[in-house]
Amino acid sequence: MPLNHYITLGRSGLRVSPYCLGTMTFGEDFGWGASPEASFAMLDEYRSRGGNFVDTANIYTAGHSEQIVGDYIKQRALRRDELVLSTKFYCNLFPGDPNGGGAGRKALIQQCEASLQRLQSDYIDIYWLHNWDRNAPVEETLRGLDDLVTAGKIRYVGFSDIPAWKTAQAQTIAAFRGWAPIIALQLEYSLLERTSEGELFPLAQEMGMGIMPWSPLKSGFLSGKFRRDDGGNVDTRRSGLVGVPSPADYAVIETVSEIASALNVSPAAVALTWVRSQPGISATLIGARRLDQLKTNLDSLEVTLSAEQLARLSEVSKPTLNFPADNNATLAPMLAFSGMTVDGKTIPAFTPHSS
Repeated sequence: MPLNHYITLGRSGLRVSPYCLGTMTFGEDFGWGASPEASFAMLDEYRSRGGNFVDTANIYTAGHSEQIVGDYIKQRALRRDELVLSTKFYCNLFPGDPNGGGAGRKALIQQCEASLQRLQSDYIDIYWLHNWDRNAPVEETLRGLDDLVTAGKIRYVGFSDIPAWKTAQAQTIAAFRGWAPIIALQLEYSLLERTSEGELFPLAQEMGMGIMPWSPLKSGFLSGKFRRDDGGNVDTRRSGLVGVPSPADYAVIETVSEIASALNVSPAAVALTWVRSQPGISATLIGARRLDQLKTNLDSLEVTLSAEQLARLSEVSKPTLNFPADNNATLAPMLAFSGMTVDGKTIPAFTPHSS
């Protein structure tokens, strides 16, 4: 699948590349990112392959990431409309100011204006609520976002890292009020983090939201640089933030590496291919600190996994889900349709244990 085989994001008319270029690494302000020059090179590579979707956030390198993206658009003299540019709000860049972050009307409008200045753009394509503000009424947030859509400052609304029940409430209110809907969810998802399958995946599919996984390589754990026998002692400037794999993680990591060796591709390519093969996935967020890492990730679009390989990866990484997700997926169908085939799926027979 080439990068320019575009996908419609959620229940919207927005077409995006299957891989979205995440820019959390743009800027060296936090001690481990990419320089502006290296960031420009990654943007050039992504665009040269047909990519059109770039994602950032106000908190990424304290605003420098947004500034780098804005500088790139200006210095490369790009037609702004050819890019789908998204950023996020919620995080506070002004310590001591209770309205410097969060999702109240005052906060979200000032954050939007500040992001537009750094991005050097008149509008943002997707404006993501980065986290749940428990102290702001969701109606206030949704109305503020709808006003920004009406004003032409944002085009679409997205949610990131919000509980499923809160997202469902918000989408229902938006539909009832005729406000701009939530078209997509950003959530952590990888072979080492699959618990969102319990509530968030069914929610997104039921309510017309695209799913955009972030950290599909689990902070590099699935990139191939971690091996059980070296104790996870990998030289990385981000180790203080992300830690190292747990003993249980290595069963998944080793399976990924075995399949990668059989296919003569990188472990990262296998992990990314599994993610984008899952039902409900729209665009997957990929990020890199170096150009060679980005090229490797983009190359994974040419990788295909067999049904057996996909099943093997799914089995070794099978998550334990919160109640009632597992019960609803396994026991409940048997109680209702024991042994029957419904909608093309055969339900196992329910056989009560004898007393």
